[in-house]
Amino acid sequence: MLANLLLALAQQPTAAPPPAPPPAPSPPALEVGAVAPDFAIPGATRFGTLKNPVRLSDYKGKTIVLAFFFKARTRG
Repeated sequence: MLANLLLALAQQPTAAPPPAPPPAPSPPALEVGAVAPDFAIPGATRFGTLKNPVRLSDYKGKTIVLAFFFKARTRG
């Protein structure tokens, strides 16, 4: 009797998981010479990350160079 119940439960269709939400749209690419929008990123030094984020607006009126080191502080 228990075997019949387990067999009946195993044959019942299972509900499909809900579909994943669509990805958020990407912002449009900037044109060459366009003004960059303000943003904030975690700042880092050779001693570790900074307590407060670094904002582009902190350097208004100055020339900056933004560099990404995508494998920095990783094992790869």
